[in-house]
Amino acid sequence: MVGTGGREHALAWKLKQSPLLDELHCAPGNPGMARIGDCHPVRAEDAEGLLDLARGLEIDLVVIGPEAPLVAGVGDHLRHGGISVFGPSAEAAQIEGSKSFAKEVMEAAGVAATPTMAVARPPCVVKADGLAAGKGAFVCRTREEVDEGVRQASAFGGPLVIEELIDAPEVSIFALSDGDRVVPLPAAQDYKRVGDGDTGPNTGGMGCYSPFPAVSQRVDQLVDSIHRPVVAELARRDMPFVGVLYAGIFLTDEGPLVFEFNCRLGDPEAQVILPRLDGDLLPMLAAAAAGDLRTEPLPESDGAAVTVVMTGGSYPSRNDTGTPIHGIEDAEGGGAIVFHAGTALRGDQLVTNGGRILNVTGLGGTLGEARERAYAAVDRIQFEGAHYRRDIALAAAQEVHVG
Repeated sequence: MVGTGGREHALAWKLKQSPLLDELHCAPGNPGMARIGDCHPVRAEDAEGLLDLARGLEIDLVVIGPEAPLVAGVGDHLRHGGISVFGPSAEAAQIEGSKSFAKEVMEAAGVAATPTMAVARPPCVVKADGLAAGKGAFVCRTREEVDEGVRQASAFGGPLVIEELIDAPEVSIFALSDGDRVVPLPAAQDYKRVGDGDTGPNTGGMGCYSPFPAVSQRVDQLVDSIHRPVVAELARRDMPFVGVLYAGIFLTDEGPLVFEFNCRLGDPEAQVILPRLDGDLLPMLAAAAAGDLRTEPLPESDGAAVTVVMTGGSYPSRNDTGTPIHGIEDAEGGGAIVFHAGTALRGDQLVTNGGRILNVTGLGGTLGEARERAYAAVDRIQFEGAHYRRDIALAAAQEVHVG
């Protein structure tokens, strides 16, 4: 398992449950992952180091979690070295690595995307074309916000993409692919803004819930109209997509509009989707890596999952490092799953080591129950400056309860 964040901890947690698993190794991993597997000090972008590690351990399958090593071609290097990899090639990963490339692919595949604008004028969304760790999109409603958005997006380097501002609900839809076949995963809705009520700057994600009641019955239809045409177009270009294809979608009155593609599982979407999958994920990932994903989707549990992201006090502008963390065992003792996202060990003391520090997931029969359990667990965890949104899944839980 390559990576060090909450998504990778969630994947490792799910794969650990497989009866087919002999050994689980993580590179570089984090303190949470170290409790369920062996961690090795090899960076996710160190392709040669990962190849040496995989060969030395006689690894059967490498799962690459984050987008940066995928876009950089780490998967290609491992495959060329004879290692089976779940994760797209650098060419296919351009679907996330370049928004202009994604627009081009969608146009060729007949998939509706958010319209682009020739110049940045309000209202609009200013985006960095390349990778930005979820922080490269700026919603601009005034001229001043446009100027600031252009300044901040330009700081990531590379060209900019200007899109029309769409006011519609968002949903994250995921599917596994072996380069040809496509298998859907459950829908989820995440919260990008740092503050309650969707205020403040965009982040990598402040929380998430699944199922998304308004969309769960439409997942197959959305995958048929969005993911399958894009996978087919990439295959036509001789860059087959092997891995998780993630579409961020606006649900407009005129139909779905894709506002982004990602080449991996979402974070924190993975932390609600994976606990809701009944069955063994490992053979599906291995089959996809082998180009032979001939299987039905894993059953989706009837229950719900809610994840609340705990960050440092200055996130997203600055990371938090070295602050002691307490209460995780109490939170887990209450039934929550705590995925480590930005933590480290200083001696025996767990400390902060990033922007998003912990992902606290509650499970329940309903969204309301899952939400209560997630926040009860959050209340048991303490570190100085801890910040989290208090409205994750609130509206959805109320709507379901009223309905």
